[in-house]
Amino acid sequence: MDKSSAMFDREKAQERLSKLSGGVAVFKVGGASEAEVGERKDRVTDALNATRAAVEEGILPGGGVALLYSTKALQNLQTENEDQKRGVQIIQDALKAPTLTIASNAGYDGSLVLGKLLEQDDDNLGFDASKGAYIDMVKAGIIDPLKVIRTALVDAASVSLLLTTTEASVLENPDEKKPPSRMPDIDNDY
Repeated sequence: MDKSSAMFDREKAQERLSKLSGGVAVFKVGGASEAEVGERKDRVTDALNATRAAVEEGILPGGGVALLYSTKALQNLQTENEDQKRGVQIIQDALKAPTLTIASNAGYDGSLVLGKLLEQDDDNLGFDASKGAYIDMVKAGIIDPLKVIRTALVDAASVSLLLTTTEASVLENPDEKKPPSRMPDIDNDY
């Protein structure tokens, strides 16, 4: 900064340095329409929150592989009865679902991908569905914040506990003539 000849340049450089070292950033988000700007702002907010969560608690390999590899720890879990054994199996199936879904949605055989990943010992190895290749997820920058994964697991366990301790629930009577109800598609509600 001392090389700057003009006082204005020095002040501007000092201001920039202060903003960078103080953790201040300004994002200017634009787009062709208000909806596009809103979508982009949401993406920036999501990225900012994910970055904060990663700084706070650390990162895990992404693409669902951290959850997938956690199923290995459950394989040797001692259960007292068949109900507990079935409960562990349900949790293992749920932990495999993200990787299976990502691979299947990309047009690959999800079961084959799971099998290949579970038979090896590198906890960073995952399936890059966009390339169809097995890669080191951390080196490729495909990561998930630990806080996000932990919070999702705690919330899922909480909902599961609520459902298993509920004495009664109201369900839709399935009609074989029509598909099950679900949230309407955004594009089909006009």
